Amino acid sequence: MSSDWKVEIVDCGDLVQDGDEFTTPDEAERRWNRYVELADTVTGDEGPAGVAAIVASLKAEEDYGAYQSAHAALGRFPHSDLGEGVALAVTELLSNPKDARGNVLLILTCSGPTAVNSFNEAIRTVGPDAQSEIRQLVEFHESEEWLSAAGDRGVPLMPRG
Repeated sequence: MSSDWKVEIVDCGDLVQDGDEFTTPDEAERRWNRYVELADTVTGDEGPAGVAAIVASLKAEEDYGAYQSAHAALGRFPHSDLGEGVALAVTELLSNPKDARGNVLLILTCSGPTAVNSFNEAIRTVGPDAQSEIRQLVEFHESEEWLSAAGDRGVPLMPRG
């Protein structure tokens, strides 16, 4: 995939929300359809940068089902690329809506040890502030819905101090 694909999926991921008075319903539908189309074209060969683009695209509070295609796309990546790509997009992940963050962490966790180890290794290269924020995010989701199952707790191990 080209860098144009990465830019476009991030742009289209900012889905039009209910109450948007500036976007026509036709434009909202076009963007939703294009987002799903872009996510459905993912083969998994796009590397960690492709994963990072998908994570960065999860910007809308209400996705109206479009992000299911993005979640399926994440599942097509080799697990090592998935883990590294999520870590590459840590800044975007931290700014995503709560449910989007939880879904990404759950997909990462359920993808197994290769994905998690790749994530844990790559997250060590980000600054201490981002490490602290991602640790807090994981702890939040372990206490809430997304990572609350016993088998999901403590899987993404964040570096400490």
